[in-house]
Amino acid sequence: MSANNPFNELPNLPPVVDLETPRVLKAAIAANRELAQLKGYCALLPNETILLNSIILQEARASSEIENIITTHDDLYRAMVIDYQSIEPATKEVLNYRSATWTGYEQLKKAGSITTNIIVAIQKELEGNDAGIRTLPGTALVNDATGETIYIPPDDPVAIQQLLTNLETYLNTDIHPVDPLIRMAVAHYQFESIHPFYDGNGRTGRIVNVLYLVKEELLDSPILYLSRNIIRDKRTYYRLLQGIRENGEWEEWVVYMLELIAGTADETLGMIRQIVKLMDETIEEARKNLPKASYSKELIETIITQPYTKIEHLVQQGIVERRTASKYLQQLEEIGILIATKEWKQKIYINHRLVDLLKRRA
Repeated sequence: MSANNPFNELPNLPPVVDLETPRVLKAAIAANRELAQLKGYCALLPNETILLNSIILQEARASSEIENIITTHDDLYRAMVIDYQSIEPATKEVLNYRSATWTGYEQLKKAGSITTNIIVAIQKELEGNDAGIRTLPGTALVNDATGETIYIPPDDPVAIQQLLTNLETYLNTDIHPVDPLIRMAVAHYQFESIHPFYDGNGRTGRIVNVLYLVKEELLDSPILYLSRNIIRDKRTYYRLLQGIRENGEWEEWVVYMLELIAGTADETLGMIRQIVKLMDETIEEARKNLPKASYSKELIETIITQPYTKIEHLVQQGIVERRTASKYLQQLEEIGILIATKEWKQKIYINHRLVDLLKRRA
């Protein structure tokens, strides 16, 4: 492979190498164990969905930051409650990541497999356009510091479509009977090397990763926060991808991905436990300090679902009507659970303890 020519000869999957080396298998056992603990804990929760919004927002922010799309926590949480037209472009891109994850998740549940159409739908939601799969040359991966071309992905439209068809087969059949986590690592390399879109490839690929874990029933929902650990050492991530292209160094890449999954699953479980603990503490504090009619488990779950809330959220959830919602949120403010502020002429309530928790875990 030459860095100056499109890699139209990118080999199909599966790789013609033995991936199940002792080192890889040891890492796979550890990663599966950590994922099983995460899935098991979440299965015991009465309402796992209340955690998804915060987890996916964290993942969306980190995954976008890998692509140099930067937004602050406060801007992101504020964007959840203000008029969409008032949101900064970078923050909109992060919110698009969240909605793209949900789009992929919902379509996966219906289809039962990860198809090229689902991948295209994810990228469309991310980018907000219909550009679709690349048909024109000119895409190249460049070193941001030096301007040097590192890799030119396939630019033949026929080759790109054929490679995507092969990737779809690899993700959904047993043409390569290896541990699903090894398969995920291989598929992620291949997707990043095909680079099928003009933009949004990295973020799309990271969403596909967690959806694949859901498809394989290693998770029940897209709750794994992988990008946080990738961004800690982006150079290693990109160096190992390039190591396969140039030297066929599969073992290093697969071990890296397996260790990433294991570490991320452990950290995600820690975050979820802290959110659940905060929810339990908030319920108890409300029970002690408010009239019984002024709070409910559903009310507390709503203010835990996202860091910023407003009257409309309680009304939309069917918890209470508007006047009562205003009263309940004011009472939660009075006992210090929420902090009120004004944004674009509307009153917003900040769950400051949840904000602090998520910032510490970022």
